[in-house]
Amino acid sequence: MYDTIIIGAGPAGISSSIYAKSRGKDVLVLDQKGVGGLIGNVSTVTHYSGIIPGETGQTFAARLKEQAEDSGVEIRVEKVEDVDLVSEPKKIKTDKGEYETKTVILANGGSPKMLGIPGENLGGMRLNAPRDGKNYKGKTVYVIGGADGAVKEALYLSNLAKKVVIVCVEDELVSIPEFKNKVEATENIEVVPHTSLTAVYGGDHLNKLEFTDLTTGEKTMIEDPEAGVFVYAGIVPNTGMYSQLELDAAGFIPTDENMETSIPGVFAAGDIRSKKVKQVATAVSDGAIAGIQAATKA
Repeated sequence: MYDTIIIGAGPAGISSSIYAKSRGKDVLVLDQKGVGGLIGNVSTVTHYSGIIPGETGQTFAARLKEQAEDSGVEIRVEKVEDVDLVSEPKKIKTDKGEYETKTVILANGGSPKMLGIPGENLGGMRLNAPRDGKNYKGKTVYVIGGADGAVKEALYLSNLAKKVVIVCVEDELVSIPEFKNKVEATENIEVVPHTSLTAVYGGDHLNKLEFTDLTTGEKTMIEDPEAGVFVYAGIVPNTGMYSQLELDAAGFIPTDENMETSIPGVFAAGDIRSKKVKQVATAVSDGAIAGIQAATKA
């Protein structure tokens, strides 16, 4: 029996674990991939207060893990398969065991959104910039998405690729001015507005890309067997298991100011929560509140 079980080991989950543990609670963190969450896969971490120079997703995740373990938090790499959030105690089943707990914090964020286009699962699609970027040195890469996350990864890739093409559905990039200015100053980045990637073709690896102009409807086919496609089209919340909870129209979890959900003793923090601003800073803030409030009920 645990006082608090936290599902998800990204910034929100780790933050909540540290705060709950500091209040003398028996805490377990479960995550199928280990510590880091989506932020662990980015090329650089920006704007978070106190980051070290050259902070990457991997270095940030490593320091999150070290801090949690130094605090005495138990972390297990297990896939959560089922939950019963209304029972007392609450029950969580993973691929390796079953657990009971007084309170639960849901911090398992979201997953990258699929484009839903033909050929999406071909090799060379849906790549990870810090992991796969080196394989496209001197080649052309396409970054799908015009928001902060996409543009930041495009800037990183511009140091490796011969050319980076940012394809966005909007009439212009919707990233913050800092990133826009950097794009304008980077010679090997091209921005293609009001356009979608609508299909990719190939065998085991893509060799042809179809783009559609959303203004004119015109389709353009590009043949490039060496191209890579990096997709940053937003996230979908990982709430499929939480049928006992009330969700908003987009599938995110509403909470009160204490991060408590519609079920007493169940809290949510980070990107899985219904909120306007999704940043590492707000995830850590959510986690701090959730950890403290869960400790008071455990």
